[in-house]
Amino acid sequence: MSWRWEYDPSEEHVAGGAPPAFVAEVERKADELVRAAEALYLDGSLFQGETPRSEHVRVPGGMFVFLLVPRHRCGYVLQVTCL
Repeated sequence: MSWRWEYDPSEEHVAGGAPPAFVAEVERKADELVRAAEALYLDGSLFQGETPRSEHVRVPGGMFVFLLVPRHRCGYVLQVTCL
């Protein structure tokens, strides 16, 4: 199983109404974050520490809140803010 990211609870709830170019930037950055997590947590399913805190990630046109859960091998986009 490889790392992935998803919207939580859904794309419509989190990013509905945001401009497509902004959503594309959010998704590009989320891809980058899970690639980095995959390198950092070689076997996320065996991770024993505390789940990292959510972080605010800036992208052109706004920001989003991202939560990484190593045991799930998944990152979650929880909220987007388009300026």
